[in-house]
Amino acid sequence: MNEFNERYDTDSVREFTVSDADAGPYSLAEGPDGALWFTLVHRGAVARRDPDDGRVTVHPVGDGPTVITAGPDGALWFTEYRAHRIGRLTPGGAYSSFAPRTPEGGPFGITAGPDGALWFTLSSADRVGRVTVDGEVTEYPAPGAFPSALTTGPDGALWCTLNQGNAVGRLTTDGHGTAYPLPTEGAGPVGIAAGPDGALWFTEIGAGRIGRITVDGAVTEYPLPDPAARPHAVTAGPDGALWFTEWGGGRVGRITVDGHVSSYPLSRTDCEPHGITAHDGALWCALETGSLARIEVRP
Repeated sequence: MNEFNERYDTDSVREFTVSDADAGPYSLAEGPDGALWFTLVHRGAVARRDPDDGRVTVHPVGDGPTVITAGPDGALWFTEYRAHRIGRLTPGGAYSSFAPRTPEGGPFGITAGPDGALWFTLSSADRVGRVTVDGEVTEYPAPGAFPSALTTGPDGALWCTLNQGNAVGRLTTDGHGTAYPLPTEGAGPVGIAAGPDGALWFTEIGAGRIGRITVDGAVTEYPLPDPAARPHAVTAGPDGALWFTEWGGGRVGRITVDGHVSSYPLSRTDCEPHGITAHDGALWCALETGSLARIEVRP
């Protein structure tokens, strides 16, 4: 267990050191215990930040823990990109993992599905997998190349970005897939989240844009002020807007459902913000240089 107190402070943004610079905080999620859990991709660990005193507890897991989400069983579930497994960690620290059916598949995105199971992408194998809380794994072909992040949509289907297919994919729980091509070539979609407006919102890391897709497949794209921002992850905020990380510029961005964009600079332009989530009424993002940033949501 380690406690870190260093912080970067502005009017809206505070940063908390949670690891050394080589550990690589990557993705984060609020756990069933009210704490903030995050992956340390280069250390092979998942960590917990206590909501009361900020203490950080580190749990060793498999190699390359990447994206993390809260499961329906009261545990944290995450992909182990380099170990090619799906990990599970209870709030008490009990760890287990499960192997997808496809070896060397490169699991990346993961989300709790509408059917009580966890769904994940196998980016290197162009497949999408499903694992029950008991560890039973099923796989389906992805609707395009290099499925990355995924989320549950308001229509009860799974939606994923198809990074090398330049499209957004939809997959029903029985494995029927559809791909919706993006208007901008080389968009390279990565992050995706369900918005408060009944649509899905996603990042275009290659084009410097934020996209919106309806459940009927209609796509709208919003260019960012900095074309080199390289937006990475996106989440719905407690204020009815979408929030995203700008990996290329060291900022956190905000876009309203009608397309108004603003951003918040972090302490360094090279801090490499990746995952982002809502927690304790604010937005938190993971900086691969060793910190978590808290962005206050102002009325």
